[in-house]
Amino acid sequence: MAEQMSDDERQQSPPSDLDFTSNKARTCIVTGSVSGHTEFQSPYPDQVLENVLENVLHFLTSRRDRNTASLVCKSWYRVEALTRSELFIGNCYAVSPARATARFTRVRALHLKGRPRFADFNLMPSGWGAHFNPWVLAFAKACPWLEKVYLKRMSVTDDDLATLAESFLGFKELVLFCCDGFGTSGLAIFVSKCRQLKVLDLIESEVSDDETDWILCFPEGESHLESLIFDCVECPINFEALERLVARSPSLKKLRLNRYVSIGQLYRLMVQAPQLTHLGTGSFSPSEIAGQGDQEPDYVTAFAACKSLVCLSGFREIIPDYLPAIYPICANLTSLNFSYANITAEQLKPIISNCHKLQVFWVLDSICDEGLQAVAATCKELRELRVFPVDAREDSDGPVSEVGFQAISEGCRKLQSILYFCQRMTNAAVIAMSRNCPDLVVFRLCIMGRHRPDHVTGEPMDDGFGAIVMNCKKLTRLAVSGLLTDKAFDYIGRYGKLVRTLSVAFAGDSDMALKYVLEGCPQLQKLEIRDSPFGDAALCSGLHHYYNMRFLWMSSCRLTHQGCQQIAHAMPRLVVEVIRSADEEEMDVCDQILYMYRSLEGPRNDAPKFVTI
Repeated sequence: MAEQMSDDERQQSPPSDLDFTSNKARTCIVTGSVSGHTEFQSPYPDQVLENVLENVLHFLTSRRDRNTASLVCKSWYRVEALTRSELFIGNCYAVSPARATARFTRVRALHLKGRPRFADFNLMPSGWGAHFNPWVLAFAKACPWLEKVYLKRMSVTDDDLATLAESFLGFKELVLFCCDGFGTSGLAIFVSKCRQLKVLDLIESEVSDDETDWILCFPEGESHLESLIFDCVECPINFEALERLVARSPSLKKLRLNRYVSIGQLYRLMVQAPQLTHLGTGSFSPSEIAGQGDQEPDYVTAFAACKSLVCLSGFREIIPDYLPAIYPICANLTSLNFSYANITAEQLKPIISNCHKLQVFWVLDSICDEGLQAVAATCKELRELRVFPVDAREDSDGPVSEVGFQAISEGCRKLQSILYFCQRMTNAAVIAMSRNCPDLVVFRLCIMGRHRPDHVTGEPMDDGFGAIVMNCKKLTRLAVSGLLTDKAFDYIGRYGKLVRTLSVAFAGDSDMALKYVLEGCPQLQKLEIRDSPFGDAALCSGLHHYYNMRFLWMSSCRLTHQGCQQIAHAMPRLVVEVIRSADEEEMDVCDQILYMYRSLEGPRNDAPKFVTI
């Protein structure tokens, strides 16, 4: 554990990751002598090494490289901690705030994750935990120079936001991704006290409407804002206050608006901020209160004036007649997000035909296979594609299929990441994707109907997913679906040697499927399983590997209390949680959730009643 400074020392001399005393001063020890002359003694070899290391490790930015360096010896462990300015914690219950702040005393940026990803699909009861409060209190005491906080799936209260603003006088960046528990009154306090704020990004978070005018609470005078994202805030905002804020924010590059901002108001903001590089358009439809006799602004000219725009999103409550306004900037776009815009292939074609630089594209399946074929014909630089369903019901008629999927694989050979929702797929199309796009790092194919086979041959989808893990040598994230037998998991275990995250739903025949994965994927960190026939034997097959993983999630599988207890006894440094619905009494584990994760602290002390540890 790194040496700790006293609270007085911390307050008197806040460390800087860029300020060092000279090497000469640090490589000698000055002492007094009987004759009154100063004597110089050579330092201990370890001290010289630590002085050199401290300077060298500042250039080591990868957290995995830093973790490796800290394992060399005690000296490296200590120096690496002292030079760590950004701290990433993938599970807020894996380590305590006290332990983190004791070891890493010079942290400027904190990245903290809470609930697991399946919580996004309403698979975890509300009130499970992941509270930010103990973390903000610990850092307020130990690291008053903290500047940046990135939270994902955490519960954040209004009081937490107030503590954040009051405790860190130089605070600059706050990103809340899929967080909840706070409202507009908390935002008002936060923005009013953070005078050096550069980034406030609220992404897919739940923000309660306290009827507080938080936009008006930004301090007067020139703002330091570089990024303001609030498209998830489901309540009206003070547009006049927002317009003044944008006008006095000359460094503003990223602005994403909520659906209460009309296209006419968007025009006024764009005129104030032609320097924007990232824009979320808001509703992209006229305001209901706009006068019918008002003349329409020249939206085309406004977009054309924003010559730096490379990322475009928003388009909520879209009226397609306004889409031609964005034509002037299509040639410069590298990222385009239509995941809230229910548009057709015909409406997409004149836009996408000019997007030759596009690297990231999110869209609804309303564009059909025809729209995906248009994307494939133009977007040769595409790196990431996400196709979301308009209708996510299992029995709906999906408008995209293997036709658009294969077209993408043939036209977008540089593809690295794909998320594709559909109702039908073929092995041939997936095999074609594996051959045409060998650089895939992320492959998530979600066939929404349960146990759907190859809809042409009627065969399981084993060979398609097998081809993905065999041919895509860089693959680190995989989500499987459709009719899959144990054979598919045998492929994953044999060839998925770099897979770190695996998501499984409604798949597999027996315990052997999970055994193949746990015994064959040495890099596996996160394993998410739901509604699959895996029981105690499958769970026990991973005893050799669980300490190396971040977490295992299993819901609606064939586990028993005895199997869960066996794992807990065999691996005492794992926390084994059995989670039931908040309004239900005890039931068999088959109908509950197993959430298992490694922890240096042991069981948490804030578990609600519906969690059994």
